[in-house]
Amino acid sequence: MSRNTQWLLKSRPQGEVGRGNFEICQADKPAPGPNQVLVRNIYLLVPPSMRLWMDEKESYFPPQPLNQVMMGITLGVVEASNHPALRPGTYVNGMGGWQQWYVAQVDQLLPVAPHPEIPLAAYRTVLDVQGLTAYCGLTDVCRPKAGETLVVTAAAGSVGSLVCQIGRQLGLRVIGVAGGRDKCEWLRAECGIEGVIDYKSEDVGARLDALCPKGVDLLFENVGGPVMDLVLDRINTSSRIALCGMISTYNGGAGQSSRSLMQLVNKSARMEGFLVLNYMDRYAEVVQKLQAWILEGRLKYRIDILDGLEQTLEAMSRAFHGHNRGIQLVRISPEGP
Repeated sequence: MSRNTQWLLKSRPQGEVGRGNFEICQADKPAPGPNQVLVRNIYLLVPPSMRLWMDEKESYFPPQPLNQVMMGITLGVVEASNHPALRPGTYVNGMGGWQQWYVAQVDQLLPVAPHPEIPLAAYRTVLDVQGLTAYCGLTDVCRPKAGETLVVTAAAGSVGSLVCQIGRQLGLRVIGVAGGRDKCEWLRAECGIEGVIDYKSEDVGARLDALCPKGVDLLFENVGGPVMDLVLDRINTSSRIALCGMISTYNGGAGQSSRSLMQLVNKSARMEGFLVLNYMDRYAEVVQKLQAWILEGRLKYRIDILDGLEQTLEAMSRAFHGHNRGIQLVRISPEGP
């Protein structure tokens, strides 16, 4: 790879992202300057929230500038270094973007030391921001108490599946809402989540009534829209709701009805939005805990990998339409040094 394939955002998407929103170009492979390192991207994480970065309106990141490399969350390996703190061959997490190579300052990267019994890809997924989001969102925002009933939307997704399992570890009654027989069966068989609702084939309201006869104490919300309305209709007094995302609105879908939001008033409930960036000071603590649970067989996960940078738009589509099986990654290059 002497040339650097890059995807540049050329226009703001209206609705779903398309190939016409990008330009693919070939640039020279970059060279690190003083105190910089050259990183070869291996994995690109494809979260649904990536769609928000492309809008003109600021989200939790500044808007992606047009005619520049599309930003992206990556795991890579240091190929050349002009800084003693990061030697060639070191795996690093960074914001490497939709490209094969990039140059970064050392303080822009997080070294990764993978455990030999855990796949490298886990360190940009479950043992990274997804795990931190799930653990801190549930424990800090929802403040659960053993025996309470927790509902998780997008329960088979990258964050939701971890929330479900962490909830079980904390002694909660966990009800997961997911789309499709395969995802629901995986939650039951592998993750041990007995209360599962398939929103694609079941009456969600009726199933919530059957599985939550005493109401809902906690909600970890990833989707928004009609399903969230149904859950809000069933919350208990003093319920706590962690608003992690609203994927149903990212491509311009409708939000919540004012009627369902009024339940927050009726039930003296608390809904709190949060960002994983607020919890980066707990990164090492949480990753160590989750890694131990994985090695003990107490935390399950799935990673869905598509090969080739050209598969990124397909990966985004899969994540939005629920066709992925686990946390969605694109493999840009081989893992080896």
